[in-house]
This record gives sequence, C-alpha cells and structure tokens, in this order.
Amino acid sequence: MTRLEDLKPGALVRGIRHAEQVEVIDAKWHGQNAVELTFRTQNGRPDSELLFRDREPALEVLNAGRRWSYLADGALFRLVSEARRIQMAHLFDPHLAVSTSQVTPLPHQITAVYGELLRRQPLRYVLADDPGAGKTIMAGLFIKELIARGDLARCLIVSPGVLVEQWQDELDQKFGLSFDILTNDALEAARTGNWFAEHPLAIARLDKLSRNEDVQAKLAAIDWDLVVVDEAHKMSASFFTSEVKETKRYKLGKLLSRITRHFLLMTATPHNGKDADFQLFMALLDGDRFEGKFRDGHHTVDVSDVMRRMVKEDLYRFDGTKLFPERIATTIGYQLTDLEARLYGDVTEYVKTEFNRAEALESGRKVSVGFALTSLQRRLASSPEAIYQSLRRRKERLTAKLAEARLLARAEGVAAVLAKAPVLSADDLEELDDLPPDELEQEEEEILDQATAARTIHELEAELVTLSALVELAGEVRRSGTDRKWDQLSNLLQEKRESFDVQGRRMKLVVFTEHKDTLSYLVERISGLLGRHDAVVTIHGGVGREERKKSEERFKNDPGVEILVATDAAGEGINLQRAHLMVNYDLPWNPNRLEQRFGRIHRIGQTEVCHLWNLLAHETREGEVFQRLFQKLEEEREALGG
Repeated sequence: MTRLEDLKPGALVRGIRHAEQVEVIDAKWHGQNAVELTFRTQNGRPDSELLFRDREPALEVLNAGRRWSYLADGALFRLVSEARRIQMAHLFDPHLAVSTSQVTPLPHQITAVYGELLRRQPLRYVLADDPGAGKTIMAGLFIKELIARGDLARCLIVSPGVLVEQWQDELDQKFGLSFDILTNDALEAARTGNWFAEHPLAIARLDKLSRNEDVQAKLAAIDWDLVVVDEAHKMSASFFTSEVKETKRYKLGKLLSRITRHFLLMTATPHNGKDADFQLFMALLDGDRFEGKFRDGHHTVDVSDVMRRMVKEDLYRFDGTKLFPERIATTIGYQLTDLEARLYGDVTEYVKTEFNRAEALESGRKVSVGFALTSLQRRLASSPEAIYQSLRRRKERLTAKLAEARLLARAEGVAAVLAKAPVLSADDLEELDDLPPDELEQEEEEILDQATAARTIHELEAELVTLSALVELAGEVRRSGTDRKWDQLSNLLQEKRESFDVQGRRMKLVVFTEHKDTLSYLVERISGLLGRHDAVVTIHGGVGREERKKSEERFKNDPGVEILVATDAAGEGINLQRAHLMVNYDLPWNPNRLEQRFGRIHRIGQTEVCHLWNLLAHETREGEVFQRLFQKLEEEREALGG
C-alpha cells in the first residue's frame, strides 16, 4: 500500500485526481499525519491538495519514467489501433470491400457498386444485369461497404427458397459476413418472440414471408437499413381491366419498400413483355413516380436513374477483352407423324371442349379447370410419355370420383363430390408459376388429376369415355416407338459437329424439360443411345439440396458424365459453365425462364461459344405460343434498351 511518505517530488501518482496521473512537485508536512502536496496534472496545470492518512488506500505510486512513455500492453494497443484503422479505412481506401474480400471483381461489378449503388442515399434501385454477371458479388460488396462506413446494422436478404443456402455460403466464404437463415424452428425458439430483432443479418425465403402474415408483422416491427430481394421479378402484379391484381409476393414487396431505408431489387428479367406490369414493378421503388396504369403514347418510362441493365455482350475484362463468349440460339422445327398429329388433334379438341364447359362454372373452380387443361396441353407437346401418364392418372382419379358420386347420388352429394378439387383464385394462379419446382410439380399433379368441368354424373361419364379413348390413343403412340421430337434430339447428340471436340469426344450438354415424366423418358432413351446409364444425371423438383449438389458436381467434374437432364429446378442458382451446349426439349411459356435457363451455362467463367437448340413442332399451339414469346422479347428489348 502507498504511504504519504512515498509522495516525493518527481513521483507519478494516481488517486489524487481519481484515475488521472499527476506528477508531484513538492511535499510539505503538517505534523505526522498530513502532507500538503503540490503537483502537475496531465494537461500541465499546477494544483495542490492537503492529504491525510485516510487517503492512503486510494493512492498508487507509478513506476518512474518519461511523462509520455508508453508502458501498456503492446498487443492490446495493436488490437485497438487496428480496429480504429479498419473503422477509418474507407476514408483512405475507396474500394475497401474489394481489398478485404475473397473476390476478384470485374469492371462492371465495380462500376455498379461504387459508381451507382453507393452514390445513392437512400438507395432505391433495380440491378438488372444479365444472368451470370455476378449480381451476388455486387450485393456482397455493397453490404460490406455500408458496414465499413457505419451505415448498416440491419440487413435482410429475401430470395427464392432454393437459393437461400447459396446466399449464406457466398456471403460467408467471399465476404466474411455471417447471415442467419429464417426457419420455422428458429421462429418458434426466438427468446424475444421476434426472430428478426435477434438477428440483424438475416436471410429469408420469399414465399415464407409472402404467405405468412404473422411473420410479416414481426418483420415490419424492425427498421431495416437494407433489404435485398433476389429474383425480384417474382414480386409481380398486373392489371385486370382497370384494377390492379396484386399477388402476395407483390404485397410483400410493398411492405419491404416501406420498412427499409435502402431497397435493392435484383433480377435479370425485370420486364415480362408488358409495359403496364413493368410500371407496377417499378412502383415498388417509387409509388408516386410510377403511379397509374401505363398507357402507350401517354407514358414514357425512363428508368435510367433507378435501374441498371447491362447485357453480356457489353461486359468486358480489365484488359478490354469480352467477358462472355458468343451465344447462339437455334430453333429446330419438325413435323409430327400422322399418329402423333391425330393424338395432338384429339387432345386439343378435348381441351377446347372442356374449356367451353368450364365457362359456366363458378370462378374458383373455373380457374382450376382452366389450369388443369392448360397443363394437359403443355404435356401433350412435351413427350408421348408425359401425355400418356397424365391422361392415365387423370382417368384413374376421375373414375374414382365417378364411383364416389354414384354412391352419394341418393344423398344429393353429387355436386360436392364433382367439385372436390383444389380451388384456385386469380392470385393463386399468378403465384403457381413461380412456386419452388417441387411444390409446383405437386400442385400441378393434384389439380390436373382432379379438376373437371363436369357438373353431373352423366357429364362425368361422357368425359371418361373421351378420356379412355385418348388414353388408348396415347398408349398406341407410346408403343409405336416413333417420336419425331426425340429423333431431333437423337440426331443432335449423334450428328451435330458442336456436340464433339476435335478428338471426337462428346461435349457435356444440358437438356431442359418441363415435366418429370418426360425427364424419366429422356434418361431412359439417352442412356440407351449412349450405352451407359451412368453417363446421365438428373435434377428435378423432387431432389433434395444435397442430392442436387451431388448431381451438379458429378456433371461438372466427372469426365464419364456427359448429359444433365433437368427441369426448372436447375433453372436458378446452379452454375453449369462447365458445359456450353444446351437443349430446350420443352419450351417454357414464360420468357423469363428462357433467359434463366441459358444463364446457367452462359455465365462468368465460360470460355466457349454457347449453343442453345429449341425443339418446336410446326403447326401446333406451342408454335403459336413461341411466336408470341418472340414478340414479347422484342417488347422487352425496346423497353430495356437492348
């Protein structure tokens, strides 16, 4: 313990002025128990104080040394100074996030983050570069820059379900950012009752938020600094006459826009071919500026200050070379055989007849029947296997429904039995097309097998007679072994020069189809053609994330795997630039999916010219749809400037 006798001139003492260190100048004693001390404070001012023995426990004489010498823990000083350096780093390094992340950004990514996003306060923006341009990298750099500048404490990433784990992995591995994924278990286990309040850096599934009002209420209770929405085109709305039809996802988009300061929408396909819908989409950023229904000739939608769209042909490396190779899309047309044409005509007539009958139904049931018949028409164009299995399952389910209706005929329960099928609203129909692939397949099967326009037992019996004939005809086509569409793919696999390298080895190729029945059919036929079942891998909606990852890795890294057959479960979030050849065995009726599919192989890292072949039957309804699709793409090109 320090004693008053230790307070000699030149001593450094703590405890006279609390924790401040002072230097003793003179000590004058008054008896044995008091000393009048003259000292100099740290700011150099002289002062004095009379100290008694009872002050001794609070006094501490420090080791002698120069007044400004540094005697503290060097490691601690280094830690503090490094923290301060990082805190101030953005003032000296304008590209701090680049130099502190595990990425090698490209010119268009740097100009997006530092030339567009960071300059806007607050940010309300659509990043609409082509698929494969690295929009996730841009978002990660932007988030990290905002954190470094003290402008971001709470950030929410909203993405389709199949992409949330990919977002979490990339933000962690490339940027050192630890984001937590919202799950049902996490919601229930939240200590405060609001999971979002406990996780300032969060990732949530788009449909998890859009379908659950309780979760939305918890989400809205938080003030967010930044919300990023991936595949933002899914938050769509449309005009029905003069009324806006808002999907649940669109309503979520309006909520997110209200509760965040910075709002970043990311999509490679912001325009669906309809200017009115595009204006509604842009209203998520600025409801006043994009108010009202778009009218051609009266509205001019200039979005250059709130949206950036760069197409792959305009992207370059630092050395001035093009970032992406050329991409070539070719339509391969073919004629149906007489038997196939007969099946096509009969099924189309059945669909048309049932559509006409559905007009008399109540709204919800009418939409369900319409969806079922449209799905049947699409499967007709897919493959003999797909239409046969669809007709067979539909016949079996409706036969069971007829038996139940006959049983309940005396109890006047016939109408209830015939109407027993999933009922769709207009909102449900809008959202079905963008469901996760596994959910979409399940919903489509359920509706296709059960929805019928029949209102009486007699009408259902008549429909089953027609269905039986169609099943028999589809079975005949299936047994005949003739399939003109497969012939085109077979020729492409065997005779196209692009399918082989200079040594004659087969190049890896991706085949997209819409339906799981067709996928199984193609796997069997391609395996037979190549003579090896292990040469083909698949990805579809029923495959879990781990299995999907294994199939992706096998296709990319196993020389023996030559063909990937996939549904649109592989249309988003999977990088397949190991291949440069793709076939659309079925054409999606949504133009956005065409670009999403091609973007799986035509993305950063691709070095070869990419070829896409679209198989299309002449003189069919699908041919008409495809021509309309080209018109919509032209409208998009004009609206987006490229």
